[in-house]
Amino acid sequence: MTGNRVVVYKGPGEVAIETIDYPKLELPSEVAGKMGIQQKAPHAAILKLVATNICGSDQHMVRGRTTAPVGQSLGHEITGEVVETGDDVLFVKEGDICSVPFNIACGRCQMCNEGKTGVCLNVNPARPGAAYGYVDMGGWIGGQAEYVMVPYADFNLLKFPDRDQALEKILDLTMLSDIFPTGYHGAFTAGVTTGSTVYVAGAGPVGLAAAFSAQVLGASAVIVGDMNADRLKQAASFGCETIDLSQEGSLPERIEQILGVPVVDAAVDAVGFEARGHGADAAEAPATVLNDIMSVTQVGGALGIPGLYVTGDPGGIDENAKVGQIGVQLGTGWAKSLSFTTGQCPVKRYNRKLMKLILADKANISKAVNATPISLDDAPRSYKEFDQGAARKYVIDPHGMIPA
Repeated sequence: MTGNRVVVYKGPGEVAIETIDYPKLELPSEVAGKMGIQQKAPHAAILKLVATNICGSDQHMVRGRTTAPVGQSLGHEITGEVVETGDDVLFVKEGDICSVPFNIACGRCQMCNEGKTGVCLNVNPARPGAAYGYVDMGGWIGGQAEYVMVPYADFNLLKFPDRDQALEKILDLTMLSDIFPTGYHGAFTAGVTTGSTVYVAGAGPVGLAAAFSAQVLGASAVIVGDMNADRLKQAASFGCETIDLSQEGSLPERIEQILGVPVVDAAVDAVGFEARGHGADAAEAPATVLNDIMSVTQVGGALGIPGLYVTGDPGGIDENAKVGQIGVQLGTGWAKSLSFTTGQCPVKRYNRKLMKLILADKANISKAVNATPISLDDAPRSYKEFDQGAARKYVIDPHGMIPA
């Protein structure tokens, strides 16, 4: 093989398909050099992409709302077929179809041994934790591509037990790399359980996955808030109550109209730092969602915060927002004894169990998020449609392997 076509960030609002070198069984030079480990990676595997998805986190970069450099490769939601393995890979083999957690983890450090794979200590010299194709996450090549290298393959790869079954259910299984575990993590860490009432802020793919996960966990009522009518319609399609935040009325009042009380047992922020205020013409107000969910969560409750918050935002509304300082009313959370869980979802904590739900026909997550297959060449157009609020989860099919 001589090349590898990959989606690349070209500047605010623009992505393109470029050809780079075919992957090698090697770590990025910045990781190996600065972490003091060998670059050769006999523990790695190369995967031929079966499905790779466009994520809202990618969209933050493409909007120019991070410090991502022009030329940054994109894509961290990866499902693929193993086509090559290093000499130290023992338990996956060529032909296996596997899900790849978006967290890159060594499986050997203190954090990995504690199950905190989102903050592995050995895969990124800039900070704990790494991801494929993401700014400040270690320089790993993105997975919106034809091929990708996965390090520490025995630890990171989740092998599907049957190839034919995996291809049949690929639109569900591709969600295991990120948004299904991430949405589940948001709901689970918010304490959702049998009979819970839940508010999910944001009806993008992660918000829809969180709402679906709340139902899986036994919630009695799931309310989704957004200002995009199409996305709210998608949430309603699988049984969620919805609140159009572009309309008048405070959030507690709107919740009371649905539940009879102005509070919920648990709440999830699936929006993150590009949040807007309420109302049809509301301006960006990055603390809105965090303040909202504190205001509507029952005393002693918990907040799951899978929505992304960054330490560098060139497009922030003020100098504080540009470095991740936003006006969160922490006193409200303190006074109500609320618990918060933030950060990358540790995908491996959940992906195997969620895979079993999918394979047992208990979790049709692709329908909930409106999975829509596209070709690799369609990625630039689909990024624009997603940015305009399309109520879809775009699934890139680089090799035509997704069944019609």
